[in-house]
Amino acid sequence: MEPQDARKLDKVALEERRKQAVRLYQSGKCNNCTEIGKIVGAHRNTVGKWISRWKKSGLPALKVKKCGRPVGFGRRLLPHEESKIRKDLVDHCPDQLRLPFALWTRQAVRLHIKISFGIEIPVRTMGEYLKRWGFTPQKPVKKAYQRNEAHVQKWLIEEYPRIKKLAKSEDADIFWGMKQEFAMTRPRAAVMHRKATPRCKQSIRYANKLI
Repeated sequence: MEPQDARKLDKVALEERRKQAVRLYQSGKCNNCTEIGKIVGAHRNTVGKWISRWKKSGLPALKVKKCGRPVGFGRRLLPHEESKIRKDLVDHCPDQLRLPFALWTRQAVRLHIKISFGIEIPVRTMGEYLKRWGFTPQKPVKKAYQRNEAHVQKWLIEEYPRIKKLAKSEDADIFWGMKQEFAMTRPRAAVMHRKATPRCKQSIRYANKLI
């Protein structure tokens, strides 16, 4: 039989070839690797390796192992290094680790890895690492700090319709603007009109406190 490319055989067929080669060797009729190789369709050196494994560990040594590179092969970070970085991302903010970033970004993680292990990670590769670790880009939610959601909803349902009606009666327009505050961004209600009553202004001030 002509030698066959083992890569084209399935796992069961390849294991059977190995066992057949061992059986021929055990029978004593063919104790020459070249002869056995011609029968099973394998190179004599390959047959010799099969028989050596069998002699050392028995039939379990003839099982076909998973082909291809092992998981993690070729990665820049070792498993324990990946574990440390993932833990740091969960447990700390960048500034707590003395990094010049407010949030974790690819650049921030790259710098942390360089400081920790002296390893340079390309930006694109860093994105693949983060995706593999389960970290995805997040869009910050613009919400007031310590905002009372229950009071806001109550105000929108009960108070705002009254303000809207009052503004209409006074020929006023209601505008929503943004007021920048430390560590937060929140909407502000404002009534722009020519002659707003004190009652209307008081309602808007109360709305601003809630929102």
